Amino acid sequence: MDIIEVIKEQIEKNDILLYMKGTPQFPQCGFSAQVVDLLKPAGVPFAFVNILENPEIRASLPAYAEWPTFPQLWVKGELVGGCDIIVEMAQKGELTPLLESAAPEGSE
Repeated sequence: MDIIEVIKEQIEKNDILLYMKGTPQFPQCGFSAQVVDLLKPAGVPFAFVNILENPEIRASLPAYAEWPTFPQLWVKGELVGGCDIIVEMAQKGELTPLLESAAPEGSE
C-alpha cells in the first residue's frame, strides 16, 4: 500500500490520532510530551503513531497535511494542529470539549 494511502487509512480509522515522536508513555520530544500531557486529562482514548519508528510517514505526512512539524493532532479526519495550537486550545478551554465530542460512545 502506498504510504499516503496508509496515512489516509490511519486518519480515517481513528477518531483522535496523534502523530508524535515516541509514545504517550515515553515521548521522545518536549513538544510531543506537552501535547500528550494536555490530551490525558480529557480522559478520552486516542491513537498514536510514533513517527520515529515510521520514517516513511515522518517524511510524507508534512506534505500531505500541509503542516511541517510534529506532533500533529487529527480529530475526526481533520488536522487540528501542532503543539502551539493545542496549548492555546487547552488554555482557552476548547481542547477537552473537542476531544469529548470526537470520543467513541461509552469511552468516558
